[in-house]
Amino acid sequence: MYIVLLNYTVSTDEVDLVLPEHAAWLDRQYAAGNFLLSGRCRTLGARHDRLIVTRPMVRGHLDAILATDPFKLRRVVRHEVIDFEASRTAPALLAYNELLAS
Repeated sequence: MYIVLLNYTVSTDEVDLVLPEHAAWLDRQYAAGNFLLSGRCRTLGARHDRLIVTRPMVRGHLDAILATDPFKLRRVVRHEVIDFEASRTAPALLAYNELLAS
């Protein structure tokens, strides 16, 4: 699985212009089962503005998905990808626990 950090490369006003396209792209990725969660980073002074957590997949597949992100296509963010292997989850994430076991 991966944590994708999205770092703005332009003002938030410019990012906001692309936000509806990015939101529709996120919807398609959730529908395809590629993404587990996403959202805005709320830590004051964080250098990462948004993040996405993906399901486990081949890195090349993730790169192909990220290449279609309207934020990336319009050059308003830079993606930073962290390869993350979860070794534990909360019982509330039973379905995800089963995915890790397979």
